[in-house]
Amino acid sequence: MQLRTLELFCTIAEQRSFSKAAAAHALTQSAVSQAMQHLEESLGVDLIDRSKRPLVLTPAGRVYLDGLKGCLL
Repeated sequence: MQLRTLELFCTIAEQRSFSKAAAAHALTQSAVSQAMQHLEESLGVDLIDRSKRPLVLTPAGRVYLDGLKGCLL
């Protein structure tokens, strides 16, 4: 797992949008989506509820974000 992927997850959580996170990191939306899919697969849980707009974190995603906040500051 790369630090950039964790930063992307934090940006998605803040912006509640894959496209806004992609723009903020100068990436394509597809690249961001793939990175999040890989992160979720490696953790074995869904972090983002993609069925809602704007995006929301799942309960596991909120716990994960809270854990990252102290590490990435």
